[in-house]
Amino acid sequence: MLQSLSIERTKTKKRQPAADQLGFGNYYTDHMFIMDYEAGRGWHSPRIIPYQPIVLDPAAKVFHYGQTIFEGLKAYKTEDGRVLLFRPRKNFERMNRSNERLSVPEVPVDDCIEAMKQLIAVDRDWIPTAPSTSLYVRPFIIATQPQLGVAPSTHYQFIVIMSPVGAYYSEGVNPVKIFVESEYVRSVKGGVGEAKTAGNYAAGLKAQELAKDKGYSQVLWLDGVHRKYIEEVGSMNVFFKINGTVHTPALNGSILDGVTRRSIIELLGHWNVPVVERPISIEELYEASRKGELEEAFGTGTAAVISPVGELNWQDDVLVINGGQTGELSKKLYDTLTGIQMGKLADPYDWMVEAVSAPVKA
Repeated sequence: MLQSLSIERTKTKKRQPAADQLGFGNYYTDHMFIMDYEAGRGWHSPRIIPYQPIVLDPAAKVFHYGQTIFEGLKAYKTEDGRVLLFRPRKNFERMNRSNERLSVPEVPVDDCIEAMKQLIAVDRDWIPTAPSTSLYVRPFIIATQPQLGVAPSTHYQFIVIMSPVGAYYSEGVNPVKIFVESEYVRSVKGGVGEAKTAGNYAAGLKAQELAKDKGYSQVLWLDGVHRKYIEEVGSMNVFFKINGTVHTPALNGSILDGVTRRSIIELLGHWNVPVVERPISIEELYEASRKGELEEAFGTGTAAVISPVGELNWQDDVLVINGGQTGELSKKLYDTLTGIQMGKLADPYDWMVEAVSAPVKA
């Protein structure tokens, strides 16, 4: 399919922001990738074009029935000029699992990765190199058939846009404060909680808004049935170090199977740090803290990488973790993972994929 990939370069390049002005998701590179889907024809017409608005019919199904999937991954520029991607195949394999749940056609994984590499090559000058910066890559799919009726679309667009970013949280790698949500529910087993679809995030906005009003960075969701078992933060999976063992909620059908989550579990196993995936109740966590057994907590995700958690608030009961400081294990995980991603540390796990080779020296 990609043998027919066309590239149209922009005639007017955007002004690139300074590293200290990036924030997260505020600026976009000069180009984007698009390919179309039509029932009976499949995916076709792959192209790289100047970044521009999308024109859609007001009746496009994405607006009315929510058929949309997205992913997020990062590209890093190494000191020798190479550009590396962190486990991109895992993202597109997960995208296809999400697609299956929302009756969206499967995307060709190898073609998507190759298209992304070519897009990155076109806009490689946008990749920032300051500490804690990277190029965030956002592939997504939208249902474009203009027809009002509750049924899967017959037409879709797969699009990739890219954004140079700094730290996801304003706290950077310092501990964040998390509000434990007890009223609202994000998802339940059998729903779409394990799919990376827009509705999951829309369902969390009200709780997140209320949490921020109370001075908290994010919401920690409890399960939607018992309202007691920890699931995930709005933008991260979560881990807790209790008596030397790291615990994380088991994937149960309503928790996102995070690429960074899986990588951290593998990394801890390599270090012989015991890891347990299981249901964890919020009461159990508070009891572990009262006994002095809760040593650290941290979140994991593409956007934040590793984010230490310094405080939880559950029903106005404030729990301070590790004195509100970054834990030793959290710091080691962050330094190791970002070191691998930036090409500064060895990659014994074959996680990094070269998107663009180093420039040839004259």
